[in-house]
Amino acid sequence: MDTVLSQGSEERPTTLCYQVNGSCPRTVHPLDIQLAIYMACAVGMLITVLGNLFVVFAVSYFKVLHTPTNFLLLSLALADMFLGLLVLPLSTIRSVESCWFFGDFLCHLHTYLDTLFCLTSIFHLCFISIDRHCAICEPLLYPSKFTVRVAVRYILAGWGIPAAYTAFFLYTDVVENGLSQWLEEMPCVGSCQLLFNKFWGWLNFPMFFFPCLIMISLYVKIFVVATKQAQQISTLSKNLAGAAKRERKAAKTLGIAVGIYLLCWLPFTIDTLVDSLLNFITPPLVFDIFIWFAYFNSACNPIIYVFSYRWFRKALKLCLSQEIFSPRTPTIDLYQE
Repeated sequence: MDTVLSQGSEERPTTLCYQVNGSCPRTVHPLDIQLAIYMACAVGMLITVLGNLFVVFAVSYFKVLHTPTNFLLLSLALADMFLGLLVLPLSTIRSVESCWFFGDFLCHLHTYLDTLFCLTSIFHLCFISIDRHCAICEPLLYPSKFTVRVAVRYILAGWGIPAAYTAFFLYTDVVENGLSQWLEEMPCVGSCQLLFNKFWGWLNFPMFFFPCLIMISLYVKIFVVATKQAQQISTLSKNLAGAAKRERKAAKTLGIAVGIYLLCWLPFTIDTLVDSLLNFITPPLVFDIFIWFAYFNSACNPIIYVFSYRWFRKALKLCLSQEIFSPRTPTIDLYQE
């Protein structure tokens, strides 16, 4: 353990990540605080993984849930579940220990998966907004316009574009050679912040802002149309009124999910942009808080579904009971009152 001396008469030991020149300083927390942080992160990861795993299972298992919207929800849940499984464990260690101990290969892979899953989430939320807009604003055309095949295309785009985009910036030298004046050198040995440079800060903001602008615009229109439909619902037949009500409920629930996504990701995205202009002055602790606030979004969607979707609660009860082993359970109509 290396130490450095302060200019005063007292000796202040400073723990470093590695015993080499240029090593990052390591923040050492008391053991009880370390354990508390690890436990909190473990609980968060457990909620993220199990909650989204249930969404994946429910949509896959119950045939009545095999709809274009729910397939998009399934794919979104996969991205959030993989974030909890593959990204958050190493992020937890990095945040608590304030060092990266896993080498350059895992640093690149971790950053790639982190960015991939987060961008995939926002793309899926954007596509779900398009789906809800079509269902509410064009209800007669919706069944033929937004089919399972269309949903599969959106899912492929939602994974393929972020995968190619992130791989381009992480695993090619095009950016490093062509935009070297924008890039910051790694500040010290034991850090794993490959993409937090001036160019990335400016490029990441539009990747967040434009999909969010699309989502907000669509949900404003959905709200206006849904309000008009609510006023006219008394003239509809009982079946049509029930279907319209269910579509509006789904739009409202997913609108809440989008709103929470914006709240969770906006601080991190704005900080990344502003920090690149101010030569990266954000304290590491504050930056970690913004990152984990964004990560928290991945645990939110299943919680939202529990409180908003009757079919989700019904599916959860069935999965936790012996009825799940019945051969007729997959065909149960979860929407039936």
